[in-house]
Amino acid sequence: MAGVNPIDYSVVTRILNVKPMPHIPGAEFAGIIEEVGDSVTTVKKGDKVKVYNRVFDGTCDMCLSNSEMLCRNGGIMSAVTNGGYAQYVAVPEKNAFKLPDDTSWEIAASLPVAALTPYHALKKAELAPNENLVVFGASGNTGIFAIQFGKKFGANVIAISRKSWVKDFGADYIISFEDAIEKIKEITSGRMADVVLNSLGSETWSPSLEALGFNGRLVFFGTLTGGSVNLVLDRIYGKQTEIIGATGGTRKELKELVDTANSLRLKVWKKFKLEDGVDALKSLFSKERDGRILIEI
Repeated sequence: MAGVNPIDYSVVTRILNVKPMPHIPGAEFAGIIEEVGDSVTTVKKGDKVKVYNRVFDGTCDMCLSNSEMLCRNGGIMSAVTNGGYAQYVAVPEKNAFKLPDDTSWEIAASLPVAALTPYHALKKAELAPNENLVVFGASGNTGIFAIQFGKKFGANVIAISRKSWVKDFGADYIISFEDAIEKIKEITSGRMADVVLNSLGSETWSPSLEALGFNGRLVFFGTLTGGSVNLVLDRIYGKQTEIIGATGGTRKELKELVDTANSLRLKVWKKFKLEDGVDALKSLFSKERDGRILIEI
């Protein structure tokens, strides 16, 4: 099974330097091993695995400092290599992580991007117990998992969403975008957020900063609503705000998610067959979309 993500849509529609061509997208996938090379020892035929979706050499300074996702000679599967929208995919042994057999395919396919990205982001932001976490895009691919990780980290989670069902994933409060700042102020008795997670981009940038209190941290990834913003500098240094960019995650963090995979939950909107992959990608922007989109292979 494979997840459907904005990165795959971008690969198909506007990223010009993908390799190789013709090209197979699919940055997030899991499957059953059909065959292994002679020197492979950590997994075997028949194992259920998820795939760490970063290409990395293991020898550059970034890899040696446990930042494989920033490898100077690497990139993201689906962009710099063929991806997972295929019946068979060959991957290096170091990218294959064995899963418990009872892990659902939906969760397995969501771990490499939808789950790992917010997990890594919240760890970079050093979210701590009893802090206030605000999640913009709480009903999206990463938002669903950000809520769950926020609760696992012991935070009070405020979800910005029009979807009432995000409450089922552990959100302490659900508020609308239109009156978010007023409601956050009310909920926190004026303290505001310690950490804000923004996965949407420029459209929610200003309210993300406004939602923060003193020593607050804004951690962000993704440019779904735009990639350019204006900064009012005195509002940032006046509160000692930290702005933190995050991308992907490490293999160690992915292994941590493997160990807790069966405690995670997901809302699936639609599953498509591989031959309907074009429709799956287009449906990312459907007004009716209400949960994850997956491709069954």
